[in-house]
Amino acid sequence: MFFAFAGPRIHVTQLIQSRPSPVSIDATVALLAEAEYLADRSLGTVLYLALKMGRPLFLEGEAGVGKTEIAKVLSTTLRRHLIRLQCYEGLDISAAVYEWNYAAQMIAIRVAEAEGEHDRARLEHDVFSERFLIKRPLLQALEPDTAGAPVLLIDEIDRTDEAFEAFLLEVLGDFQVTVPELGTVKAAHPPIVIITSNRTREVHDALKRRCLYHWVGYPSAERELAIVRTKVPGVGKNLSEQLVAFVQALRKQDLFKSPGVAETLDWAAALSELDVVALDPATVSDTLGVLLKYQDDIARLEGSKVKELLDEVKAELRAAAE
Repeated sequence: MFFAFAGPRIHVTQLIQSRPSPVSIDATVALLAEAEYLADRSLGTVLYLALKMGRPLFLEGEAGVGKTEIAKVLSTTLRRHLIRLQCYEGLDISAAVYEWNYAAQMIAIRVAEAEGEHDRARLEHDVFSERFLIKRPLLQALEPDTAGAPVLLIDEIDRTDEAFEAFLLEVLGDFQVTVPELGTVKAAHPPIVIITSNRTREVHDALKRRCLYHWVGYPSAERELAIVRTKVPGVGKNLSEQLVAFVQALRKQDLFKSPGVAETLDWAAALSELDVVALDPATVSDTLGVLLKYQDDIARLEGSKVKELLDEVKAELRAAAE
């Protein structure tokens, strides 16, 4: 027995009318660029295939490289609802799929009994009906949607445990979930699924086999510079080149956590707010907390290390300009 539930959504971006999926790899890259996401061709290829084949896309990479943003961009450019499941340790079915509104059920039972209703079978049927069902992101993503199949973002799957991964196999394999009291809910049109992982642990092969896979790495200096100039247009040419080159140099250091693209953009915005036109050791040292999030990493760069790195960066930029 199959049920198609309707009802209000939570944490959903309301959009007007959906667009069809891109018809080529180039069109996919252009689609992302509409929302100022500058993707390389390899990402455009796997994303195009995921949309064309109706397969979930598993994105793995360091934090801050833009994995989550891909789902947001797809939601915006395709004009689909975005449904986000933020994963965390201890995530279970009640938070991810559904739970019953026990307080409302108890009130309904007491009201029915007060009105003289003592038929237990009828009471059970009434309280385990859709109006007492609290729908969580995975169940919402399987519902019919007038705007077209939604974008389902399962963010940071590596934070959950293997038991939850095993449950996802049914959802991603058949795009359905079972509510014991009601039956099986199956999507008429499967959602566009984006799964992200920061690789804090290995995700089971059984889950990955149901997906197309792509590693989202740090961008090249040229691409990162283009991203900075697109996202933070107020940063001058000289400063943007210096800050990108410095971040690229930082990633070659022995750090606990290298800065991602998100940190690069934050740093560019911070330097712009400070009216900085060129990097100097004092400014870099004072703003390292925007780039690096661990004190041990900041301590490694204190003293002459910042000046040494900055001198190397500026020398390389001068050599490239000659």
